[in-house]
Amino acid sequence: MEFKVNSKELEKLLGKIIPAVPTRTPMPILENFLFEVKDGLLTIYATDLEISLKSSLNIVTDENVKLVVPARLLNDIVRSLKDTTIHFKLTANKKINLTTDTGKYTIGYLDPEEFPEIPSIGTEGNTKDINEVVINGMELKEAFDKCSFAMSKEEMRPAMMGTLFEFGEEGLRFVATDGHRLVNICKKNIKPNFNQQYVVPERAVSVLSKVLDEKEVKMHLTKSYISFKLNDIELISRLIAQKYPDYASVIPLENEFLMKVNAKEIHESIKRMMLFSTSSTRRVKFSIKKETVDISAEDLDIGASGEEKVPCNYNGDDLDIGFNSAYVNDILNHISSEEEITFKLHSPTKAVIIEPVEKKENQDLLMLLMPVRLNT
Repeated sequence: MEFKVNSKELEKLLGKIIPAVPTRTPMPILENFLFEVKDGLLTIYATDLEISLKSSLNIVTDENVKLVVPARLLNDIVRSLKDTTIHFKLTANKKINLTTDTGKYTIGYLDPEEFPEIPSIGTEGNTKDINEVVINGMELKEAFDKCSFAMSKEEMRPAMMGTLFEFGEEGLRFVATDGHRLVNICKKNIKPNFNQQYVVPERAVSVLSKVLDEKEVKMHLTKSYISFKLNDIELISRLIAQKYPDYASVIPLENEFLMKVNAKEIHESIKRMMLFSTSSTRRVKFSIKKETVDISAEDLDIGASGEEKVPCNYNGDDLDIGFNSAYVNDILNHISSEEEITFKLHSPTKAVIIEPVEKKENQDLLMLLMPVRLNT
């Protein structure tokens, strides 16, 4: 069995697939790529059992074969080569000879039987229970960029360790929360013909974010898996089986006090106040009046404190409210592209809604932040 491939084309392909190869695993077989040569197409698979990636390349060969090759070794060899043709030749003693104009390299391979089966969605068999949605890659990336920081890291609440995809009459809604902050973004231009919720794990969101571009992404969804098909790559992920919490119930309806403020100014102030918020509480205090919000923090351990005034436009009663400075900073980091933002408040103990003043066409964006108690 022999075939040839351009080193740079192969390098590009392997670079897209290798994020699914685990760095540490009790199953050594997962540290490999699965190569499948069929009808002149080389398809390479990688999986960590939670997500799988696959991509294909046309090659010239008359034979079909499946084999398992060491992922990082092959990737490192190919990356180290100049732009050249690599000649792959399988030998009888389970070795692959890789030959270029100037060198020859030998690696071992394994039989494919031990490699886990990669789920196949929407291509064959019964498609009745498969939902399909098409979305622009940059729209999906923007949703992930806005949401991903709010996913929980606590394994006690598995559903919150993912991002909720909620398909409904309003459009496609993405929700992420860790119980302290929540992001809710709805793409109203996506019009699914079904109502369903799916929870996509953080790992899939993280890997996919790195490869999305402006091209369309075709999503296929079943009860257990979601598939994202880009031009030359497919990511398949298990879904989190647990039901997502009722996020709508924690969004307050009575937040009648509105504070409009320049997003960059308040973010810069928060970053400076983080220098003074103690490592134990990370608390920052907002003292909100009609035209200014005083932002202050104090580190009692070293006797340091800071206070700044930021201009605002506020329509409510004077209010003192505390936040975790790291959480405020996270939210402002992910809404910093907006010029002005609105804080919707009710009392020092009620969740605060943060939204852009200028609404984007076909998009609703809401961020929610839980306050922390102030020492009285």
